[in-house]
Amino acid sequence: MMNRQIKGWLALVLMVATSIAATTIKPTELLAASRGDTKLETIIPTQFGEWRELQSSGRLVINPQQTELLQKLYSQTLSRTYVRPDGGIVMLSIAYGNNQSDGLALHYPDVCYPAQGFKVTSSQFGTLPTNLGPIRVKRLETELGNRKEPLTYWATIGDAVVQGGTETKLAQLRYGFQGQIPDGLIFRVSSITRDTELAYKLQAQFVTDLLAAIPASHRKFLSGISTPNAS
Repeated sequence: MMNRQIKGWLALVLMVATSIAATTIKPTELLAASRGDTKLETIIPTQFGEWRELQSSGRLVINPQQTELLQKLYSQTLSRTYVRPDGGIVMLSIAYGNNQSDGLALHYPDVCYPAQGFKVTSSQFGTLPTNLGPIRVKRLETELGNRKEPLTYWATIGDAVVQGGTETKLAQLRYGFQGQIPDGLIFRVSSITRDTELAYKLQAQFVTDLLAAIPASHRKFLSGISTPNAS
């Protein structure tokens, strides 16, 4: 009961703050303009550690968002499938939007997967440990016919991972008061398997290996992890 009351008050405060910000602040500076190279095709290597891109694998990756919506919401998308020598396969999908104003907000897998016919059988927040630091994530178990696809994802607004509408609004307001329009992304890894625990372990290893293979500034951009060498 208390949690509901607290959430209710938070929602009210956010509504008031958003209203004030909308009438007094007009952010004009895109945070994305200060980032330098954010081209996903070049940031994400096709081969790193034991992983290599599996060619002609587009049919494996199901993007649960319609093409028209993707083009409206995001300035870049990337979908690839990777395999390692022991046969482990991970599907990677990243959607990046350089303008995260209210009308162009990120669309989360929780909503987009069911919209494309998937059934979400389990949903839970968690932490994905990496050698560079933990990432707050959400894990879903999804099914479409005989296809079972456990997935792990996180979302960023600016340089921080956000979970849920309240954190997203607060992040947008924080940048707005600085006169900035933040960018944001959805980073998703998934696997087609009925062994959910194995899938999550495989996805965690993939993320760890990928982040270790790219420059520090790109790690921060993709995951919110800031290291001493990040710029």
